[in-house]
Formats: sequence, C-alpha cells, structure tokens
Amino acid sequence: MRTFPLIGLPLAAAVALTACTTGGAAPSQSRSAVAPSAAPTAATADALDGRTFVSTGATGYTLAPGSDITLRFEPTRIGVSAGCNQMSGEYEISDGILELGMMMTTEMACEQPLMAQDQWIAAFLPGAAALLDGPTLTLTKEGVTLKLLDAEVANPDRSLEGGRWVVTGIGTADAVSTVPAGTEASLVFADGKVTVEAGCNSGSATYELGEGTIRFGPVGITMKLCDDTTMELEQAVLGVLQGEVTYAIDADTLTLSSGSNALILTAAG
Repeated sequence: MRTFPLIGLPLAAAVALTACTTGGAAPSQSRSAVAPSAAPTAATADALDGRTFVSTGATGYTLAPGSDITLRFEPTRIGVSAGCNQMSGEYEISDGILELGMMMTTEMACEQPLMAQDQWIAAFLPGAAALLDGPTLTLTKEGVTLKLLDAEVANPDRSLEGGRWVVTGIGTADAVSTVPAGTEASLVFADGKVTVEAGCNSGSATYELGEGTIRFGPVGITMKLCDDTTMELEQAVLGVLQGEVTYAIDADTLTLSSGSNALILTAAG
C-alpha cells in the first residue's frame, strides 16, 4: 500500500490485475447495541466510535450496481470501502463536518464502475456534513446525499446454532485463501452436536461452548477417498475442528481459530 493526501487527489492507478473483494469489519464476538435518538443530530467522533455503516442509497449520485459503500469508525481513524479498494486514515468531525487526513489505499484493479466509485467517494467524504439519527448516518455535500445504516441493524450477528455455515476461506499463519472452485464444506451446530460436511467425507462431533470458545470432541467421519483438491480442503477443515478453538461471529461471518490455522465461514441460512 502507499499513502497520499485524500483531499483533492484522485485514487492511484491500479497496479495489480486482481479480483477485488469487498471488505468488512473485523470479526468480533459481539457488537454494542445501537441506541435510538429522538431527532437527527450532528455526528461526533464519540458517537461513531466502534461502529460500521453500510450504504442504503444515494441521491444526486448513482451507486455502482450491486455495490455497497462501507465506513468503519475508530476513535481517530476511518476505514472506507466503495466496492473495490480499501482506504484508511485519520479523520475528525468538527461542527458536524467530516474531515480526513492522510489516507492509505490498496491498488487493485476492478471493473470500471467500481474504480470510478472509489474516486467519487474519495472526493465526496472530505467536507461532507454528517448527521446521525440513531442507526442512520447521512452525509451531504454539494447536492449529493449518501445514506448509510449501522451494520448491526443492516446485517445483525447470526446465531452460531441452528443454521448452516459454509466454509469460504482457509487461514494459515501466512495468508487466507478461498475454497477451491467446485468444492464445498459446511458445519451445522445444534444441541451440542456439530454436523460436518468436510469436503469429501461427512460426520459429526460433540461440542461445548465457552466464553468465545468451542471445545470439539473427536470427529467421527466416513472414510471415502476423493480428488486431491477436495481432500486438501477436508484436511484443512478437520485440522481446525480439534479440541478447544476460539470463535467470533460478525454479521454473517463465523471465524474459527486454532493456533495459526483458521476457517472462515458464511451463514447460508
């Protein structure tokens, strides 16, 4: 990544022709409640601290089809995703006006509408008036209004138990990789028993919930042989489901971590 002054400057040209993914907030075990307000008020850094907002619509600007704009606020830092690159840096709000300092950005190449939206949000945010009404954040500038909803309301944390979790990422000490195309693994937690579809074979294990932890019993599983790619996925899944692991749920994403290994799963219903 590189740094540049966000105010008044366009985004840098992309240098890596790689697929772009939309970021999100880091996984956490729980998120603070969103308190309703009696009337819209000028936003403050204290009121935004620790919250993530997702766009619900705009007037005066047409969002790229199928895209979201996400803003993540910390005490003095903001994270921005407009569908392609990730931006982050210092910010402050003075008398309800959002001001940004030096920002860092990734340099990925995406489809042109998303690249253009990156440039637009970079120019729109500095100097935008910020109004907060409970879970709704409204930004206005030069005839454009962007409405965003607190992620807790827009996409609440799922329950660990009762639904199906599909493995979408495999983490190691070095990187997180996606699940190979044409393979699938999933977990279903219910009544102290986890049903495991590991990729090739299927089985189950008992589990006990702790404070941010899950202790798995031995996994009883069938013993079929599949192609190498599917078996590698299965080994990664079963390698995490051993003994006590930590877990975190953020919206529809479940992360299971065991040492330097992890599984990233997405709620499927």
